[in-house]
Amino acid sequence: MQEILVILNPAARSERAKAAWRRIEKLPNCSMRTTSGPGHAQTVAEQAVRDGFKTIVAAGGDGTVNEVVNGLVGSDVSLGILPVGTMNVFAAELGLPGDLEEAWAIIQAGRTRRVDLLRANQQYFVQLAGVGLDAQVVQATSWESKKNFGPLSYLISAAQIAAQKPPKLVVEADGQMREGSFVLIGNGRYYGGPVAFFKEARIDDGKLDVLIFKNLAYLDIARYVANVFMGKHTQLHDVEYFQTKRAVVRSEDEVPVEVDGEVVTTLPVTFRVSSRKLRVVVPVGRKD
Repeated sequence: MQEILVILNPAARSERAKAAWRRIEKLPNCSMRTTSGPGHAQTVAEQAVRDGFKTIVAAGGDGTVNEVVNGLVGSDVSLGILPVGTMNVFAAELGLPGDLEEAWAIIQAGRTRRVDLLRANQQYFVQLAGVGLDAQVVQATSWESKKNFGPLSYLISAAQIAAQKPPKLVVEADGQMREGSFVLIGNGRYYGGPVAFFKEARIDDGKLDVLIFKNLAYLDIARYVANVFMGKHTQLHDVEYFQTKRAVVRSEDEVPVEVDGEVVTTLPVTFRVSSRKLRVVVPVGRKD
């Protein structure tokens, strides 16, 4: 069996990552390369494709997965995932277990399916993108805050941002113009965890799922969150949900855009479904 390459974000300040590193080194049939900073996982993945690896594994969270995906675009190399990061939404979408050894057994079994690749301008992504609030939260939340407060750090940042005047966003899709204060783009169902924000989404249906939230006052955000957990958010009068193949988001304000949990650009941005597909390793029963 050919060696499988694991690209690991060592996240030197994370004890969890250090422990994962020690366990990954002991996995059978495994070759490992580590990253040294933001963007490096993409470079490592591109070189690994040239080196002839047929399966390349992202060991980390959604940010590491995104970088590796951008390194695999245009190849037929399979993407595997060891979900050892802080946020592992794409892994949850694929039904991958959190246990390292179980996830490795799935990778070695080699069952794959092809899924959609989405684009935000020139950046590819696989799970989700956000314009406005969540990108501002990602931008405003420091490593120290995440280390000290964990997921609560994002809520602290969100509370601070919600006190500000939200941007006016214009979304153009299928000949229609829509307005809102916060936009989410989904490939899969999940956002921020195993909660179905995009109820109709399928990662291989060739469509973008778009959610537009019109208001962003404290009570509005609380109302949105409560309805998401009840599965009723798309019924709200100030939320729009639709599917399309292309959407352009603009604003007169400078508004950040995040994909797969990392801020990558500012508006304007064009979201589209790429003509390219991504081959991913999935549990038995999910083979295409």
